[in-house]
Amino acid sequence: MALINRISRLFKADFHAVLDQIEEPEQLLKQAIRDMEDDLASAEQRIALSAHEQDALSIRKRELEGAIAEMDVQLDLCFESEKDDLARSLIKKKLEAERLLKRLNAKHAGNEKYLDEQRAMLDENSATLESLRQKAELFAQRTPVNTGSRSEFDDISWMAREMTVGDDEVEIAYLREKSLRSTS
Repeated sequence: MALINRISRLFKADFHAVLDQIEEPEQLLKQAIRDMEDDLASAEQRIALSAHEQDALSIRKRELEGAIAEMDVQLDLCFESEKDDLARSLIKKKLEAERLLKRLNAKHAGNEKYLDEQRAMLDENSATLESLRQKAELFAQRTPVNTGSRSEFDDISWMAREMTVGDDEVEIAYLREKSLRSTS
């Protein structure tokens, strides 16, 4: 059973090594960087649009607050002149404006929260992209330009296969360690 497991592990390792050679890890890394750059560009566009919307909401809020303040002045004048019908009409407009202001405040707060989250995610993704770029530079420096020659990664995978310890070797070492401790 242990022999079958070892053979299957060797087969899997060799199969994965062949796949690694076919995939060209350097090209995959470059494509991942390009994809991430595209994602960051679209995120920056979404943030810019949301920031523009946030500015428009702020302007609309200030205009509405100014209109409500003007309605208060007009209401004072209506009550002084005892124009109750006109006062009722202004009160209706004021209530509608206050409800709209309440909705604008809620939308403004939600948009502000969204912007903060998106900016934090953009910063995090930018840091990840920079890390990937640095890894790609290191990978490019370590990988020889000539693909026909063996790279040091091939040597490392070969050494990893050679350093695999079998179950029988573990069992022998266990018995040796057990006997050393029992005689002490």
